Amino acid sequence: MQRVALVTGAGRGIGAAVALRLARTGTAVLCAARSLESVHDTADAILAAGGTAWAVHLDVTDPLTFDDAIAEHGEAIERRGGIAWLINNAGIAETAPFLRHGRETGVDLYEKHLRTNFHGPRRLIERFAPEMLERGHGRIINVASSAGLRGYPYAAAYVASKHALVGYTRCAAAELAGKDVTMNLVCPHYVDSPMTEQTVARIVKKTGRPAAEVREFLAKENPGGSLVSCEEIADVVARLCGGDDNGMLVELIGGRGLIPDAQAEQWRAL
Repeated sequence: MQRVALVTGAGRGIGAAVALRLARTGTAVLCAARSLESVHDTADAILAAGGTAWAVHLDVTDPLTFDDAIAEHGEAIERRGGIAWLINNAGIAETAPFLRHGRETGVDLYEKHLRTNFHGPRRLIERFAPEMLERGHGRIINVASSAGLRGYPYAAAYVASKHALVGYTRCAAAELAGKDVTMNLVCPHYVDSPMTEQTVARIVKKTGRPAAEVREFLAKENPGGSLVSCEEIADVVARLCGGDDNGMLVELIGGRGLIPDAQAEQWRAL
């Protein structure tokens, strides 16, 4: 039976790469994002390649959109056994000194990041994991960040939200042990993605340094010496979906292809 995967944040960057990669394995993909317009390109690319995909509006901060996102295609999804794979990728990243996360704007960046980066994935898991357990199969992959493993200056809200997601995944995966519903975590360092481009733009604006210089600096910050590609992350997600690993943390450090036999991925138990 053809599996159905729900990929959040599928309109660009990591999410789009994951959706396209899973579609190549024969998976039917619900390409979800807050902006329906942004995911049409991803879904259309899958359809053009002969795959199965639907573009759906889903706001991870609004649980009322979860059922609406699948309702239109409910019959087709149920024929395929329901949502079998959930890839929690949607997220935000904004920076500020840790004592001024919202002081000037009136927006609490800590609350905003936790609502999107932690509570969003948690609520989606609470919505779909019970059905997976009832069917006896499911794969849940949370895309966090190296920010869930360490700290970065001026990113306290983002870092805190990703640490929360890592801790939650560690506990939930332990409770799922022995069932054919698995939960794993992907933690890339700086990624060659639109989110990193936003980081580059902020640093350029603040420092006046050339964008190419800032990008090179971020690449060198990665242990592997280069930015992680969205396709690398998509490959790891596809392997986790197709395998039986549970409670694994995959840290992507960059450097794939730069040095022969370099270990650009580090797999370890949570």
